[in-house]
Amino acid sequence: MEPRDLIGGEWVSIDGDKIRSHNPAHPQETVWRGSPVAAHVDDAVAAARRALPEWSRFPIEKRIAALRAYQEIVKSRVDEIAMLICRETGKALWDSKGEAAILAGKVDITLDEWEWGGRKRVTGFELDLGAGKKGVCSFRPHGVMAVVGPFNFPAHLPNGHIVPALMTGNTIVFKPSDKTPAVGQWLAGAYQEALDSVGAPKGVMNLVHGAAVESVRLTTHPGIDGILFTGSWPVGRKILEANLDNPGRIIALELGGNNPALVMDDADFRQAAIECVRAAFVTTGQRCTCTRRVIVHERIADRFIGVISKIASALAIGDPVDGVDGGAAFMGPIIREEAREAVVRFQRDLVAGGGRVVHEAKKIDHPSGGHYVSPGIVRVGRFSLDQDPAHDCGCDMEVFGPMLRVSTCGSFEDGLEQVNATRYGLAASVFTKSPEHACAFTGGARAGCVNVNTGTAGASGKLPFGGIGWSGNHRPAGAFSSDYCAYPVASMVVEGGEAPILPGMRFEESWVAE
Repeated sequence: MEPRDLIGGEWVSIDGDKIRSHNPAHPQETVWRGSPVAAHVDDAVAAARRALPEWSRFPIEKRIAALRAYQEIVKSRVDEIAMLICRETGKALWDSKGEAAILAGKVDITLDEWEWGGRKRVTGFELDLGAGKKGVCSFRPHGVMAVVGPFNFPAHLPNGHIVPALMTGNTIVFKPSDKTPAVGQWLAGAYQEALDSVGAPKGVMNLVHGAAVESVRLTTHPGIDGILFTGSWPVGRKILEANLDNPGRIIALELGGNNPALVMDDADFRQAAIECVRAAFVTTGQRCTCTRRVIVHERIADRFIGVISKIASALAIGDPVDGVDGGAAFMGPIIREEAREAVVRFQRDLVAGGGRVVHEAKKIDHPSGGHYVSPGIVRVGRFSLDQDPAHDCGCDMEVFGPMLRVSTCGSFEDGLEQVNATRYGLAASVFTKSPEHACAFTGGARAGCVNVNTGTAGASGKLPFGGIGWSGNHRPAGAFSSDYCAYPVASMVVEGGEAPILPGMRFEESWVAE
């Protein structure tokens, strides 16, 4: 793929080798190579700013037509984008196909006009205020939106921001992850093709490649009106800090999670064991909703930990396309060698802090040289808010990879206390047959996504998706993503001419008589 930025409807070459994305399963294979140009950020923002007046005034029917055209494009090219996702992320092909398949569905969810649908949430209304006065609520786009994407879902997560932002009349400057630039460029191309088909102004969709320098330049640019970011808490914090003097700039953060699952002694044992392992290690542990911590009741702890260790040891790890021994791989490689090293290093620190390895996370030698690592399970004493794994193996740390820690509890209350021993707050699950405990958990677990008898990883696009604390800033995506793409304007409209004369006011008709 030729490396290019998209600025004002024109593709601009950025040949070079400052950034290289490679196939994590075959590191010698270059997927994309190019040299970002920081000044292109300014050009892209200016192009988006020029396109904004016309695009925001575009009839909603034409904006919808553009999104429907985009929907048809991604539907017709599912296999193409799935293979590109697979090659650039190392995600198992079945997993990559799942990501590719939901791109089109975001359009339906966004345009849905049912009570909680995306379009309905930003549809204006009128009401009678009495005495010849009516109230009108309308919605306006924020303006130029910076969309900064992650590597783990390089198409789906930016797509979740871009579709509602375009529907509501915003223009876009998109910077994909420097680990997955090819997928980002493909996505921008699909949008541009759809926008061209309806005669949209040039500059509605812009793409700028880059790494930290370009990200900082974009997220601090005076010409943007909003930042829609998916990534880690440390980077999210820097974005907030850099925008303290821009209180009117909308910032929607979807960050990481130290996600817990509480397994009670009355749980469906099979369901809990399978779901905890699936949610911990799917996508090689590189989902923000992956289960990082399991708290299991002491009555079933030894047996449960033994079973999840057996399930983990039986996971098929191998080539994301070709699979393992003729079957599909459950886990492909992790994104980079430094990510693999981070998992193994974290495990060493946990042991130094008192943890006991139940199933070892190890670097796997593969003929391809891919970044393969086995899933890790470490038993810890108790989860806490400590920040140092070498001091406390139950510390509150997220490592983005296939590493699961397990503790025990003596009661539901004890388990819930450990569930909430985190500064994050994205996802949490409970496994129980008790309606009372299920209700207490959904009401007491501090997270934005709280599940019962299913794992933390995975979400419905028909529901809101987001977290609190270090996981987000109360701007959930999913079905609620339209909320952060437009702001409400309240108007009072008087249709008569009977302005009231209040006490202390004096008025004579002769003063306005001709």
